[in-house]
Amino acid sequence: MAEHNEEAQDRDELKEEIEQVNEARVNQAEEAELDENEKLKNEVAQLNDKYVRLYAEFDNYKRRTTKERIDLLQTAGKDVIVSLLGVLDDFERASKVMETATDVKGVKEGVDLIHNKLQSLLSQKGLKAMEAIGQPFDADVHEAITNVPAPSPDLKGKVIDEVEKGYFLNDKVIRFAKVVVGA
Repeated sequence: MAEHNEEAQDRDELKEEIEQVNEARVNQAEEAELDENEKLKNEVAQLNDKYVRLYAEFDNYKRRTTKERIDLLQTAGKDVIVSLLGVLDDFERASKVMETATDVKGVKEGVDLIHNKLQSLLSQKGLKAMEAIGQPFDADVHEAITNVPAPSPDLKGKVIDEVEKGYFLNDKVIRFAKVVVGA
């Protein structure tokens, strides 16, 4: 009977040990699950932080580029305006001379010089006048004001007269030539 009691006691101890091991496993699983949850929460927090920083950086980039674009548009013509100031000065000097001038030929030459200076300055900036007279009518660069009977058959569909000159700026039309077309 003592043997039987010892076996029962051994079984009880074994059951207790098994229960303790099972509890330890459950606790470890719970701790592992908690650790996994904590890891996931930390990862989500880090990703959220990265997202917020990236969004703020992009927002700052948009603001900065918008401001730069506005500044550029406001000062885009600055170099052209500055270069035209010399021509303006020449016109002012010519105007003063014309008040007291008696020599019309000299005044005309002065105005022609200023005109040539203005044309060369604008051509340096990329402005180019269109050649329209005698060219076939092209709706991409010409604006027909009227049609008139062509003086000769070879001028039909061609530009006969130019009312307002057209211009290219760096090979892009900035003003269409207003023309009279032969019909």
